[in-house]
Amino acid sequence: MTHSHNMRGAMLMTASMLAFTINDACMKALSDEVPLFQAIFLRGIAICVFLFVMAWRTGAFKFGMSRHDLKLVLVRSLAEVVAAFLFISALFNMPIANVTAILQALPLTVTLASAFVFRETIGWQRMTAILVGFCGVLLIARPGSEGFNFYSVYAILAVLVITVRDLAARGLSAKVPSMTVALSAAIAVTLFSGIASIGSEWAPLSGKATWQLGLAASLLIGGYLFSVMTMRIGEIDFIAPFRYTSLLSALLLGLLVFGEWPDTLTLIGSAIVVATGVFTLYRERRISRAT
Repeated sequence: MTHSHNMRGAMLMTASMLAFTINDACMKALSDEVPLFQAIFLRGIAICVFLFVMAWRTGAFKFGMSRHDLKLVLVRSLAEVVAAFLFISALFNMPIANVTAILQALPLTVTLASAFVFRETIGWQRMTAILVGFCGVLLIARPGSEGFNFYSVYAILAVLVITVRDLAARGLSAKVPSMTVALSAAIAVTLFSGIASIGSEWAPLSGKATWQLGLAASLLIGGYLFSVMTMRIGEIDFIAPFRYTSLLSALLLGLLVFGEWPDTLTLIGSAIVVATGVFTLYRERRISRAT
Protein backbone atom coordinates (compact mmCIF):
# COMPACT_ATOMS: atom_id res chain seq x y z
CA MET A 1 0.00 0.00 0.00
CA THR A 2 2.84 2.41 0.85
CA HIS A 3 4.52 1.73 -2.49
CA SER A 4 1.26 2.48 -4.29
CA HIS A 5 0.78 5.71 -2.32
CA ASN A 6 4.35 6.77 -3.03
CA MET A 7 3.91 6.23 -6.75
CA ARG A 8 0.66 8.21 -6.75
CA GLY A 9 2.35 10.98 -4.79
CA ALA A 10 5.28 11.03 -7.23
CA MET A 11 2.90 11.24 -10.19
CA LEU A 12 0.95 14.06 -8.55
CA MET A 13 4.16 15.96 -7.76
CA THR A 14 5.32 15.51 -11.37
CA ALA A 15 1.90 16.65 -12.65
CA SER A 16 2.04 19.68 -10.35
CA MET A 17 5.51 20.68 -11.57
CA LEU A 18 4.50 20.12 -15.20
CA ALA A 19 1.41 22.30 -14.76
CA PHE A 20 3.42 25.11 -13.15
CA THR A 21 6.10 24.94 -15.86
CA ILE A 22 3.63 24.97 -18.76
CA ASN A 23 1.94 27.92 -17.05
CA ASP A 24 5.33 29.67 -17.09
CA ALA A 25 5.76 28.83 -20.77
CA CYS A 26 2.33 30.30 -21.56
CA MET A 27 3.17 33.50 -19.71
CA LYS A 28 6.50 33.74 -21.51
CA ALA A 29 4.78 33.24 -24.87
CA LEU A 30 2.41 36.10 -23.99
CA SER A 31 5.33 38.53 -23.67
CA ASP A 32 5.26 39.19 -27.42
CA GLU A 33 1.71 40.57 -27.29
CA VAL A 34 0.67 41.42 -23.74
CA PRO A 35 2.43 43.79 -21.29
CA LEU A 36 3.74 42.27 -18.06
CA PHE A 37 1.28 43.76 -15.58
CA GLN A 38 -1.73 43.24 -17.83
CA ALA A 39 -0.88 39.54 -18.14
CA ILE A 40 -0.40 39.11 -14.36
CA PHE A 41 -3.63 41.03 -13.64
CA LEU A 42 -5.83 39.05 -16.03
CA ARG A 43 -4.44 35.73 -14.85
CA GLY A 44 -4.81 36.88 -11.24
CA ILE A 45 -8.53 37.54 -11.64
CA ALA A 46 -9.12 33.91 -12.62
CA ILE A 47 -6.98 32.67 -9.71
CA CYS A 48 -8.80 34.89 -7.20
CA VAL A 49 -12.22 33.72 -8.36
CA PHE A 50 -11.17 30.08 -8.09
CA LEU A 51 -9.61 30.45 -4.64
CA PHE A 52 -12.56 32.48 -3.37
CA VAL A 53 -15.02 29.78 -4.44
CA MET A 54 -12.83 27.06 -2.92
CA ALA A 55 -12.44 28.97 0.36
CA TRP A 56 -16.17 29.66 0.53
CA ARG A 57 -17.15 26.05 -0.16
CA THR A 58 -14.67 24.62 2.34
CA GLY A 59 -15.40 27.22 5.03
CA ALA A 60 -11.76 28.28 5.02
CA PHE A 61 -12.31 32.00 5.55
CA LYS A 62 -10.57 33.20 8.70
CA PHE A 63 -11.20 36.74 9.88
CA GLY A 64 -10.28 36.55 13.57
CA MET A 65 -6.51 36.20 13.22
CA SER A 66 -4.10 37.13 15.95
CA ARG A 67 -1.94 40.19 15.38
CA HIS A 68 1.08 37.93 14.92
CA ASP A 69 -0.61 35.84 12.22
CA LEU A 70 -1.99 38.93 10.50
CA LYS A 71 1.49 40.43 10.24
CA LEU A 72 2.86 37.22 8.77
CA VAL A 73 0.02 36.99 6.23
CA LEU A 74 0.74 40.57 5.17
CA VAL A 75 4.48 39.87 4.90
CA ARG A 76 3.81 36.73 2.87
CA SER A 77 1.38 38.55 0.56
CA LEU A 78 3.87 41.39 0.00
CA ALA A 79 6.61 38.86 -0.74
CA GLU A 80 4.29 37.14 -3.21
CA VAL A 81 3.75 40.46 -5.02
CA VAL A 82 7.48 41.18 -5.30
CA ALA A 83 8.30 37.59 -6.26
CA ALA A 84 5.66 37.55 -9.01
CA PHE A 85 7.06 40.75 -10.51
CA LEU A 86 10.68 39.58 -10.35
CA PHE A 87 10.06 36.05 -11.57
CA ILE A 88 7.77 36.90 -14.50
CA SER A 89 10.03 39.82 -15.50
CA ALA A 90 12.94 37.38 -15.66
CA LEU A 91 10.77 34.83 -17.47
CA PHE A 92 9.82 37.39 -20.13
CA ASN A 93 13.49 38.17 -20.82
CA MET A 94 15.45 34.94 -20.18
CA PRO A 95 15.37 31.33 -21.39
CA ILE A 96 12.74 29.44 -19.40
CA ALA A 97 15.19 26.67 -18.48
CA ASN A 98 17.66 29.17 -16.97
CA VAL A 99 15.01 30.82 -14.81
CA THR A 100 13.63 27.45 -13.70
CA ALA A 101 17.12 26.17 -12.88
CA ILE A 102 17.86 29.16 -10.64
CA LEU A 103 14.52 28.62 -8.89
CA GLN A 104 15.60 25.09 -7.96
CA ALA A 105 17.92 26.66 -5.36
CA LEU A 106 14.88 27.41 -3.20
CA PRO A 107 15.25 24.38 -0.85
CA LEU A 108 18.84 25.48 -0.22
CA THR A 109 17.94 29.07 0.62
CA VAL A 110 15.01 28.03 2.82
CA THR A 111 17.22 25.62 4.77
CA LEU A 112 19.92 28.26 5.25
CA ALA A 113 17.46 31.00 6.21
CA SER A 114 15.70 28.69 8.68
CA ALA A 115 18.97 28.30 10.54
CA PHE A 116 19.08 32.05 11.18
CA VAL A 117 15.37 32.74 11.70
CA PHE A 118 14.24 29.62 13.58
CA ARG A 119 17.63 28.65 15.01
CA GLU A 120 17.50 25.29 13.26
CA THR A 121 20.75 23.35 13.34
CA ILE A 122 22.54 22.73 10.05
CA GLY A 123 25.27 20.11 10.04
CA TRP A 124 28.43 20.39 8.00
CA GLN A 125 27.03 18.06 5.33
CA ARG A 126 24.01 20.22 4.56
CA MET A 127 26.05 23.41 4.82
CA THR A 128 28.53 22.02 2.30
CA ALA A 129 25.68 21.05 -0.02
CA ILE A 130 24.22 24.55 0.25
CA LEU A 131 27.53 26.22 -0.61
CA VAL A 132 28.10 23.87 -3.55
CA GLY A 133 24.54 24.52 -4.70
CA PHE A 134 25.13 28.27 -4.68
CA CYS A 135 28.19 27.68 -6.86
CA GLY A 136 25.85 25.92 -9.26
CA VAL A 137 23.61 29.01 -9.32
CA LEU A 138 26.65 31.14 -10.18
CA LEU A 139 27.44 28.78 -13.06
CA ILE A 140 23.91 29.31 -14.38
CA ALA A 141 23.90 33.11 -14.01
CA ARG A 142 27.65 33.67 -14.58
CA PRO A 143 28.00 37.33 -13.53
CA GLY A 144 30.35 39.21 -15.84
CA SER A 145 29.88 36.85 -18.77
CA GLU A 146 28.49 37.88 -22.14
CA GLY A 147 25.19 36.07 -21.52
CA PHE A 148 24.63 37.70 -18.15
CA ASN A 149 21.97 40.41 -17.94
CA PHE A 150 20.06 42.31 -15.30
CA TYR A 151 17.20 39.82 -15.44
CA SER A 152 19.50 37.12 -14.11
CA VAL A 153 19.66 39.22 -10.95
CA TYR A 154 15.85 39.38 -11.00
CA ALA A 155 15.68 35.57 -11.00
CA ILE A 156 18.11 35.30 -8.07
CA LEU A 157 16.24 38.00 -6.15
CA ALA A 158 12.99 36.11 -6.82
CA VAL A 159 14.47 33.08 -5.04
CA LEU A 160 15.40 35.23 -2.03
CA VAL A 161 11.95 36.84 -1.86
CA ILE A 162 10.20 33.46 -2.19
CA THR A 163 12.37 32.30 0.70
CA VAL A 164 10.96 35.13 2.81
CA ARG A 165 7.47 34.13 1.68
CA ASP A 166 7.98 30.51 2.72
CA LEU A 167 9.51 31.44 6.07
CA ALA A 168 6.51 33.68 6.80
CA ALA A 169 4.21 30.75 6.00
CA ARG A 170 6.16 28.49 8.37
CA GLY A 171 5.72 31.01 11.16
CA LEU A 172 1.92 31.00 10.91
CA SER A 173 -0.08 29.20 13.58
CA ALA A 174 -2.01 26.06 12.64
CA LYS A 175 -5.29 27.94 13.14
CA VAL A 176 -4.85 29.91 9.90
CA PRO A 177 -6.28 27.96 6.91
CA SER A 178 -3.93 27.57 3.95
CA MET A 179 -6.71 28.65 1.59
CA THR A 180 -7.03 31.99 3.40
CA VAL A 181 -3.29 32.56 3.08
CA ALA A 182 -3.28 31.67 -0.62
CA LEU A 183 -6.31 33.86 -1.36
CA SER A 184 -4.75 36.82 0.46
CA ALA A 185 -1.60 36.53 -1.64
CA ALA A 186 -3.56 36.15 -4.89
CA ILE A 187 -5.63 39.26 -4.14
CA ALA A 188 -2.48 41.24 -3.30
CA VAL A 189 -0.75 40.23 -6.57
CA THR A 190 -3.87 40.99 -8.62
CA LEU A 191 -4.44 44.40 -7.03
CA PHE A 192 -0.80 45.40 -7.41
CA SER A 193 -0.61 44.35 -11.05
CA GLY A 194 -3.94 46.04 -11.79
CA ILE A 195 -2.75 49.33 -10.31
CA ALA A 196 0.65 49.04 -12.02
CA SER A 197 -1.01 48.37 -15.38
CA ILE A 198 -2.86 51.70 -15.24
CA GLY A 199 0.32 53.52 -16.23
CA SER A 200 0.84 51.42 -19.35
CA GLU A 201 -1.23 50.98 -22.48
CA TRP A 202 -3.24 47.78 -22.53
CA ALA A 203 -2.90 45.54 -25.58
CA PRO A 204 -5.96 44.00 -27.23
CA LEU A 205 -6.03 40.24 -26.74
CA SER A 206 -5.82 38.19 -29.90
CA GLY A 207 -7.38 34.75 -30.04
CA LYS A 208 -3.97 33.19 -29.49
CA ALA A 209 -3.18 35.39 -26.48
CA THR A 210 -6.62 34.68 -24.98
CA TRP A 211 -6.21 30.91 -25.01
CA GLN A 212 -2.62 31.20 -23.77
CA LEU A 213 -3.79 33.30 -20.85
CA GLY A 214 -6.70 30.97 -20.13
CA LEU A 215 -4.40 27.95 -20.27
CA ALA A 216 -1.90 29.64 -17.94
CA ALA A 217 -4.61 30.36 -15.36
CA SER A 218 -6.06 26.84 -15.63
CA LEU A 219 -2.66 25.20 -15.25
CA LEU A 220 -1.73 27.39 -12.29
CA ILE A 221 -4.95 26.29 -10.60
CA GLY A 222 -4.24 22.68 -11.54
CA GLY A 223 -0.70 22.91 -10.22
CA TYR A 224 -2.00 24.25 -6.92
CA LEU A 225 -4.56 21.44 -6.58
CA PHE A 226 -2.02 18.74 -7.48
CA SER A 227 0.48 20.14 -4.97
CA VAL A 228 -2.14 20.03 -2.20
CA MET A 229 -3.08 16.45 -3.13
CA THR A 230 0.60 15.49 -3.15
CA MET A 231 1.05 16.40 0.50
CA ARG A 232 -1.83 14.15 1.55
CA ILE A 233 -0.45 10.81 0.38
CA GLY A 234 2.85 8.95 0.30
CA GLU A 235 6.15 9.58 2.06
CA ILE A 236 7.70 13.01 1.55
CA ASP A 237 11.19 11.45 1.41
CA PHE A 238 10.21 9.61 -1.76
CA ILE A 239 8.01 12.31 -3.30
CA ALA A 240 9.98 15.55 -2.70
CA PRO A 241 12.79 14.93 -5.24
CA PHE A 242 10.19 14.75 -8.01
CA ARG A 243 9.77 18.52 -7.70
CA TYR A 244 12.92 18.77 -9.82
CA THR A 245 11.08 17.31 -12.82
CA SER A 246 10.09 20.94 -13.47
CA LEU A 247 13.61 21.54 -14.76
CA LEU A 248 13.30 18.69 -17.26
CA SER A 249 9.94 20.11 -18.39
CA ALA A 250 11.48 23.56 -18.76
CA LEU A 251 14.36 22.19 -20.85
CA LEU A 252 11.97 20.41 -23.22
CA LEU A 253 9.56 23.37 -23.47
CA GLY A 254 12.44 25.77 -24.03
CA LEU A 255 13.70 23.64 -26.91
CA LEU A 256 10.35 22.74 -28.52
CA VAL A 257 8.45 26.01 -28.02
CA PHE A 258 11.10 28.73 -27.91
CA GLY A 259 14.05 27.09 -29.67
CA GLU A 260 16.26 27.57 -26.59
CA TRP A 261 18.84 25.17 -25.20
CA PRO A 262 21.22 26.02 -22.33
CA ASP A 263 24.97 25.90 -22.87
CA THR A 264 27.18 23.34 -21.19
CA LEU A 265 28.06 25.43 -18.12
CA THR A 266 24.38 26.19 -17.49
CA LEU A 267 23.54 22.48 -17.67
CA ILE A 268 26.39 21.65 -15.28
CA GLY A 269 25.21 24.36 -12.88
CA SER A 270 21.64 23.06 -13.09
CA ALA A 271 22.79 19.51 -12.31
CA ILE A 272 24.73 20.78 -9.28
CA VAL A 273 21.73 22.73 -7.94
CA VAL A 274 19.41 19.75 -8.36
CA ALA A 275 21.86 17.27 -6.79
CA THR A 276 22.54 19.46 -3.75
CA GLY A 277 18.83 20.22 -3.38
CA VAL A 278 17.92 16.53 -3.38
CA PHE A 279 20.67 15.82 -0.85
CA THR A 280 19.49 18.65 1.40
CA LEU A 281 15.90 17.38 1.33
CA TYR A 282 17.13 13.85 2.09
CA ARG A 283 19.22 14.97 5.05
CA GLU A 284 16.41 17.09 6.47
CA ARG A 285 14.01 14.15 6.41
CA ARG A 286 16.56 11.83 8.04
CA ILE A 287 17.22 14.34 10.83
CA SER A 288 13.49 14.93 11.27
CA ARG A 289 12.85 11.21 11.62
CA ALA A 290 15.72 10.80 14.07
CA THR A 291 14.40 13.65 16.17
